[in-house]
Amino acid sequence: MTDTREIEAAIYDRLSRVIDPELGRSVTDLGMIAAIDAVPASGTDGNGYDVTVHVELTVEGCPLSETITNQINGAVASYPDATLTPHIEVSSMSRDKLDDLVADLKAERKQNPFNKPGVKTRIFAIASGKGGVGKSSVTANLAATFAALGYDTAAIDADIYGFSLPRLFGVHTQPTNLNGMLMPVTAWGVKLISIGMFAGADRAILWRGPRLQRSLEQFLSDVWWGQPDVLLLDLAPGTGDMAISVAQALPNAELVVITTPQPSASDIAVRSGLVALQVPMKVRGVVENMSYYEHKGERLHIFGEGGGQRVSEQLTEALGYDVPLMAQLPLVPEVRETGEAGRPAVLDADGALRTDGIGATFRALAEQLMA
Repeated sequence: MTDTREIEAAIYDRLSRVIDPELGRSVTDLGMIAAIDAVPASGTDGNGYDVTVHVELTVEGCPLSETITNQINGAVASYPDATLTPHIEVSSMSRDKLDDLVADLKAERKQNPFNKPGVKTRIFAIASGKGGVGKSSVTANLAATFAALGYDTAAIDADIYGFSLPRLFGVHTQPTNLNGMLMPVTAWGVKLISIGMFAGADRAILWRGPRLQRSLEQFLSDVWWGQPDVLLLDLAPGTGDMAISVAQALPNAELVVITTPQPSASDIAVRSGLVALQVPMKVRGVVENMSYYEHKGERLHIFGEGGGQRVSEQLTEALGYDVPLMAQLPLVPEVRETGEAGRPAVLDADGALRTDGIGATFRALAEQLMA
């Protein structure tokens, strides 16, 4: 007969591999396992036990509580040396315990976590010279692609005036506030933060200069991101305050310039790339959006041709290194229709990356960026 204390110790050890999806830490490290009680179960010939796990969530009504409890159930039920029946009792941390946890997490981070030596997060700032070229749509679908490929992916909607990511990801909730530290909202596998998630965000925002820069600093420092593999920033169009703020806060960021084929867009797109002459940011490449429309086997160039290639060539010459044209994305009504319904078009209804058409195109783009 197995000793109940051995079972309790073994289960605690197994729970050290259950990760809180928001904080990216094990539930044992976070102090979420208050107690484990194992008692022999009747009618099981001495090898069956009822195991009660007392779980303390960081906040009452935690949106991911079901995910956490399912993982705990699985860790208990799959114990190999006895037949265990899990019972999960869920409560919330006391105010003092939560204060201590948040203080520890803040002390560990203290500042912008993406600007420290040794950080391995790849950061891509998605920029355009003008609005209306599909920059946010590209950002959303690229983020969803990275997540579907298995990368721990985060995205910041840095377009304070024209935030779009909440709608494109179908997000209608606010970030969880842990005593002043925010948990990003996760949708379609991507951790998201946007000014559009907060109350009053539908009102006109007229921030400039220092206050605008502070909004980015808060998104970087006051949100618990964990250690994502990829961070995408959806920048406001143009070369204004936010682009400079990103370059200052994230000098390791790589700029991806979005344009459409016509000269009126591509000429302005070059200017967004030339910001790299003023700040320590590398331009990784150019993406031409709405390149053509497929109609009965024929490619119709509704917005003209060559804009992406013109931007690539001009930036390569001006910056003194290769700035390739990385992708030419077709004009596909489904991208708009599916996106406005709250699901990135690269994903199927189950959240898997599509293997045809736009899914394959974005997969190729993501693989180029990570190369």
